[in-house]
Amino acid sequence: MTDSNGRVYRVGETPEDLMGRSRAWMVFLPWLAMMAVSVFEYGWGAAEETLEQVHGWSLNDAFWLASVWAVFQAGVAFPAGRLREKGIVTARTAMVAGAICSGAGYFTIAHSGNLVLAFIGYSVLGGIGAGLVYATCINMVGKWYPDKRGARTGFVNGGFAYGTVPFIFVFSYVFTPDNFTLVLDLVGFYMLVVVGVSGLLFRDPPKNWWPAGVDPLTWNSGENKTLAKNPPAVRQFTPMEAVRTGMLPLMWVCLVIIGGVSLFGINFQVPFAKVSGFGPFIVASSAGVLAVVNGVGRGLCGWLSDKLGRRQTLTLVLFVAAVAQFGVLYAGNTGNLWLFMVFAFINGFGGGAFYPLFAALVPDYFGENNNASNYGLVYSAKLVGGIGGGGLAAGVVTAWGYTGAYVLAGCIALVSAVLTLFLKQPGHARNADTRPSTVGELAVS
Repeated sequence: MTDSNGRVYRVGETPEDLMGRSRAWMVFLPWLAMMAVSVFEYGWGAAEETLEQVHGWSLNDAFWLASVWAVFQAGVAFPAGRLREKGIVTARTAMVAGAICSGAGYFTIAHSGNLVLAFIGYSVLGGIGAGLVYATCINMVGKWYPDKRGARTGFVNGGFAYGTVPFIFVFSYVFTPDNFTLVLDLVGFYMLVVVGVSGLLFRDPPKNWWPAGVDPLTWNSGENKTLAKNPPAVRQFTPMEAVRTGMLPLMWVCLVIIGGVSLFGINFQVPFAKVSGFGPFIVASSAGVLAVVNGVGRGLCGWLSDKLGRRQTLTLVLFVAAVAQFGVLYAGNTGNLWLFMVFAFINGFGGGAFYPLFAALVPDYFGENNNASNYGLVYSAKLVGGIGGGGLAAGVVTAWGYTGAYVLAGCIALVSAVLTLFLKQPGHARNADTRPSTVGELAVS
């Protein structure tokens, strides 16, 4: 089927026809895999103190490991997406490779304190592994749910945060110099098995596929309330075409800023809680709250964006993230335990919900066919944000203290929120708040 923009939809095949099972499998399998690798990003702040004691690393060493991990985790998204779209690498191959590399990351730091090997094994291999899993899972759910992208993408993306909660408490209470090798080996084995088994069941739908039970021309018309704020892309943009619109680079800049702020909160909330004099239970609980709300907030905001609009929801989330930085700082400096937990909650919400919003915004603006590459370009912003939220942030903490670091994080998060106000969908001349009455009104201006 072809709409008035010339956009093609392949309709008629059910998921059962294509892969022998419901497309719900392509929600829950990616969700499980995302939970398995979440320990890399959200568990490091709880584990780094013991690793520093065992291996003799400094705070800067530990967080440069996390920063370089973030660089490779984000950097692999675009090349992996291009290889998948060209048919060179299948989703299954990407997931199995991700499982092996992810496991290798934790096996390395379990058995060697050599910093060079740690960078190669944990930061490079572990980053590549987690990046392959993240990019493949996010793109997989978007392809199978073009009609329900926001909520499903948010749900899968949420697993990347709250999946690490058990490990936060393990690293805070059980992880010691006496058993660190066993604990890290078990974590590595867990990722290897869960990601590997899930990935073997992955399968992409055909290009332009649309669910058989949903008429795309009716869905993409003014009768659909979801599209009052989220009209479909007017056509399928290639990566270079998406760049030339100016909107993809603007998304990239916004994600650089807020991604760095988010990683700063993830990496330094536990150390800041310890410096503020809170006990180990509160320290672990605040990190757990951040991870849980971070993950649940992703699912909630994905659903909310279907109702309010992706861009509007994104601006709101980034503003909340900015306010949370100042709140965490105030509560920690005043030693207010309950207020600290409240702002840990708010920080968790604002510090992660933007990821599924960007993941849904990219195909909304540029179409699904090249989404692995287009979103890979946007997500590559984490290359820069990861360095800012890890290694550079550690330097800021050392030079200016936590007060200077949190104030800086809050201010630049506000800048990111303001920049999102300039995001406009390419090809749509109408005002974002005006509902189109027909598919024809969605034509390229």
